[in-house]
Amino acid sequence: MSRPDSDRLLLLDAETDVGPSPQGAAARRALLGGRALLAHPVLLLVGIVLASLNMRAALASVSPLVGEISASFGLSSTASSLVTSVPVLFLGVGALVTPWLARRLGTEQVLLGALLLLATGILVRVLPSVYALYGGGVLVGTAIALLNVLMPGLIKRDFPDRAASMTSVYTGAMIAGATVVAAASVPLEKAFGGSWEASLAFWSLLAAVAAVAWLPQVLLARGRTGREVRVAPAGTASGRSVWRSALAWQVTLFMGLQSLWSYVLIAWMPTIFTDQGMSRSTAGVVFAFNNLIQVAGAFLVPLLAGRMRSQRPLVVLVTSMVGAGYAGLMVAPVSGAWLWAAVLGVGQGGAVGLALTMIVLRSGDAVTASKLSGMAQTVGYLLAAAGPLAAGAVHQATGGWTVPIALVLCVCGAALAVGLMAARDRKV
Repeated sequence: MSRPDSDRLLLLDAETDVGPSPQGAAARRALLGGRALLAHPVLLLVGIVLASLNMRAALASVSPLVGEISASFGLSSTASSLVTSVPVLFLGVGALVTPWLARRLGTEQVLLGALLLLATGILVRVLPSVYALYGGGVLVGTAIALLNVLMPGLIKRDFPDRAASMTSVYTGAMIAGATVVAAASVPLEKAFGGSWEASLAFWSLLAAVAAVAWLPQVLLARGRTGREVRVAPAGTASGRSVWRSALAWQVTLFMGLQSLWSYVLIAWMPTIFTDQGMSRSTAGVVFAFNNLIQVAGAFLVPLLAGRMRSQRPLVVLVTSMVGAGYAGLMVAPVSGAWLWAAVLGVGQGGAVGLALTMIVLRSGDAVTASKLSGMAQTVGYLLAAAGPLAAGAVHQATGGWTVPIALVLCVCGAALAVGLMAARDRKV
């Protein structure tokens, strides 16, 4: 005897693998009868896109203003690097608790909470205290970690037949948000009378709007009792520990290494240019252009990856482009700034899109995707957090950017090696 259509609409929670109870099915039928508009897929897509816009915006807003922030508090180069390193560190720490929170509270509720926490963290960060500066960074990093970890499982759950294309949508939105914020930070500072605090605080509104847009999904989720959802397909890998899988570690290391090279640029690209004599405004525009170009790579590479059994050619492409761009920054940072920003942008965007797509493609079901996402982003961002801090410390010790960039080129080589293994047509 077949199940009613309303039972089939019960969603698979990203962190749970249980069958629907009669109470849950009845609740869902009542919900769809009374709130059918909330179940419209367009509302889910809008919520995902608006949430994704916030996944890098609060980080990208700091980089063009790091000089003013450092001057306000009298920070050294190493201490300045902590302004960007602390949130990245807590991208990893926050990822540790995300699966537990999702199991207890549900994916939709945790996503809403993450957006509200992000808005709060952005406001705390601009309070007149260096402790608030770093403490707000902790809140910002934790909030983004929740969004980062839950999104791949959510995509695998709600768009199982279009996972690669939906990954391209949300990664493109994520980088588009960073682009707009990077371009607008300095102009906003000028518009607010030279206040970097007001410029940073402005972006709490973006998180608040996304939280409002996510409310329908929370109301929809509350129509279910507990996590009564449809049973995951038989024979999935969700019962095995991803931490014991060599393939999972390869995906994780690729995620971490590509994040490391990206966050070094997020933290220091404008400074690399201004140290060579470029004006701060021009450096901010080049940085924004770099983020804009990333949208192309982030959108196209996941689409290509979803059509390939092995993604090895894409691994070679994106790592080679990033390596070439970093080499350009070392030999001709100002004269070739726009070219290097473009080459790096396509490589960076393609790499993050490929890393997130491989989490989905290497997973057999939504449960495994969430577990692998949690692992990849916990270890990956803990690794990535060392990048801006190490680059700042080496720059301060050597008085230039040649050695820090050379070390990042070594990271590119390591990412190529693990990426080629992660790109094989296998399942965790």
